[in-house]
Amino acid sequence: MYIYLTSGTAEFMEQVKKKYPNEHMMLIHGDGNSVLIHETEGKSVFATPRKFEVLDAVNELEDHGFFVFNNIPVTEEGRPVFEHRFLNRARAIEDEPGFVAFRLLRPINGDTYIVMTQWHGPHSFEAWKNSQAYKTAHAERAEPTGVQQQNIFSAASYVSTYSVAPKEEDEA
Repeated sequence: MYIYLTSGTAEFMEQVKKKYPNEHMMLIHGDGNSVLIHETEGKSVFATPRKFEVLDAVNELEDHGFFVFNNIPVTEEGRPVFEHRFLNRARAIEDEPGFVAFRLLRPINGDTYIVMTQWHGPHSFEAWKNSQAYKTAHAERAEPTGVQQQNIFSAASYVSTYSVAPKEEDEA
């Protein structure tokens, strides 16, 4: 499975989405830009997408709610360590109230992984960040060998948040 991302104005992204009604796409809106997510086993319909391989997925992405992209730049040497950690995570997030879906995305070109979570709303994400499950999931892990851990990150991580605009019929 792959996820392709493209961004631009809300109006243009809406046009692209409408042009491909049979593709699984979601339009999300952030601060200053909109992003179109195309999840597929095949090729993207986007002209110049950012391409990611889905390494881990929980639940289906839904066309509503709040998305959080934790963008994590990882060194080439650090990729196996990073992926091992995420693929062997506690999975505590999945039981959190308001949790919808999760994707671990490996970049095809570039070094920035995306840990994508979807929530019913920003309040659900904030509640997760303040939960004991979050503290447990993000606790420092001791290295069993006693050897100092290598730095696997090539730059600081950063978070982007997006919301799905309510459908016009929902607003009436």
